[in-house]
Amino acid sequence: MEALKISREEIREIYAQGEESVINLVERLIEELNKQEIRLEALEKEQKKNSQNSSKPPSSDGLKRLPKSLRTKSEKKSGGQIGHEGSNLEWSTAVDYIETHKVSECGGCGSQLGEIAAIEWEVRQVHDLPPISLRVTEHQAEIKYCPHCQQENRGVFPADVNSGVQYGSGLKGLMVYLIDYQLLPSERACELLRDVLGCKISEGTIYNSRQKCFEKLETVESRIITAIQNAAVGNFDETGIHINGKLHWLHVASNEDLTYYYVHAKRGKVAMDEMNILPEFHGVSVHDGWSSYAKYDCRHALCNAHHLRELKYIAEQYQQPWATEMSSLLVEIKAHIEEVKALGQQALSPENLQLFQARYQKLLETGLAANPSIPPNPDSPKSRGRPKQSPAKNLLDRLRLQQEQVLAFMLDFLVPFDNNQAERDIRMTKVKQKISGGFRSFLGAQIFCRIRGYISTLKKQGLSVLNALKLIFLDNPILPALKPE
Repeated sequence: MEALKISREEIREIYAQGEESVINLVERLIEELNKQEIRLEALEKEQKKNSQNSSKPPSSDGLKRLPKSLRTKSEKKSGGQIGHEGSNLEWSTAVDYIETHKVSECGGCGSQLGEIAAIEWEVRQVHDLPPISLRVTEHQAEIKYCPHCQQENRGVFPADVNSGVQYGSGLKGLMVYLIDYQLLPSERACELLRDVLGCKISEGTIYNSRQKCFEKLETVESRIITAIQNAAVGNFDETGIHINGKLHWLHVASNEDLTYYYVHAKRGKVAMDEMNILPEFHGVSVHDGWSSYAKYDCRHALCNAHHLRELKYIAEQYQQPWATEMSSLLVEIKAHIEEVKALGQQALSPENLQLFQARYQKLLETGLAANPSIPPNPDSPKSRGRPKQSPAKNLLDRLRLQQEQVLAFMLDFLVPFDNNQAERDIRMTKVKQKISGGFRSFLGAQIFCRIRGYISTLKKQGLSVLNALKLIFLDNPILPALKPE
């Protein structure tokens, strides 16, 4: 920009030097203006990106209203659908308590009716909570002397009764439930327990219970890791988290039955190696285009939800019809696969497979024709890395060079269309950060990750979270079902 800050005196001096000096000045100004125009265009396009047409998170949208969505309008009316079974409060045959409302006198003449038998009853039921309070159980272990040998014998306390006064497994499980499942801040969890149960529990007591839960889940977590390593399909993703004010990365490895979280200071291959799932994984790894995932020796599938967002951005900002058509083709293939799977088919017919691949290839050719490669300028200074390209050309190169990974869901019905599984699994950790702002220590983050991974696994398998957390403190944890591969 220095050339644009030239003073009037300097311009006069250049003018006095002759025609060639003036031409050189104008060329410098034009070159500088071209650079600024390119920079301005790039900034404007970046500003138009949002969570619906790029990989930017929804939190980056701010307060802007984004009415457009990748979802198309359904033909169904809003509300309950025809044939849908409603959910109403049903009459109960198991009644805990009956409260009788007697008629003592006649409302007409005032006669006393206390001794008159009722001819009929009008009945109503109220479903409500009983009074909630802590139940204190005193455990008394007998001490006896043998009359024959005089040995002292003591009764045995239950395994979880190990101190003079303590909280029980049910309350400890509830503490973990409130923090790691319902994501309450510890101060509000203490407030809830005080208001509902009337017990004054400190934040330190909650932390100690969660740390004990973390330690008892070590073996269960190892089972989950091994199961994901041996799975046919795994979903992988990562997101930034803050620990003690510094950026760290939360990695997730999951599938429809299991979830494992791992926290590390790094985002890339160093962290993934130490996580030790991808190095041992030989199934299909579903992920976004982050280059670190491609370094592992397994089959790969790319997330097409990312591609649909990028295609939407290109269609909106560059007005290139091929992007809209490619987006429609991917959605059409997905819908067709769902139809044939519902009919019990395990693969597409060779004819449909060939047809979809031909249409995909034709759209690639159309897109590449609209976005040709720009030959390097021999006069431009050499720069490190790949030559800069437009977003459309970058996406086209990925769709062309990684076609098998883009269409992996079409070639193998076990492979999902997108990586939404991992993104859903990681979403609640972002909610945790929005509520609490981050983690105070690395151990605190690890505690949350292990417990949350176990809870997520329980939910996927339809198991009761609160009961399972109670059983952990009874040294009888529920072990998640591991599907044989």
